[in-house]
Amino acid sequence: KGCGFANQILLVKKPRPMDTWQLPQGGIEEGETCEAAALRELQEETGLVLDRVMHASAQTYCYDFPPDFVARNNPVNDGQTLCFVVARAPADAVVHVDHHEVDEYVWVFPEQISLYVKRKQYLEVVERVLEEVRKV
Repeated sequence: KGCGFANQILLVKKPRPMDTWQLPQGGIEEGETCEAAALRELQEETGLVLDRVMHASAQTYCYDFPPDFVARNNPVNDGQTLCFVVARAPADAVVHVDHHEVDEYVWVFPEQISLYVKRKQYLEVVERVLEEVRKV
């Protein structure tokens, strides 16, 4: 399905408990910039191939991994810091989700994000990023 309308935002639902809707995201590989990682993760999770970032935000969101995840996976880090970038997909862009990483996706208008994203602090950061983009 294409996005169809200008200024819609792509949200994905991860295969985790609690209906976790969020922006496409993932880890930064060694030697990779935040912008390059964002475009790679977008392609891996949704099949969308975009060649450039429209806006790189100064906003970040930090969170700790759940204790059961840390115990089960023994990661090097016990949390993650997200950086935010904005890229524009063409109106006829077609999403093909990787069902190992994403259960569902939805295109929403900015005012609809809070209907999906329930983590208050994450939502606040996303709203600040969108405000930055409006000023660009």
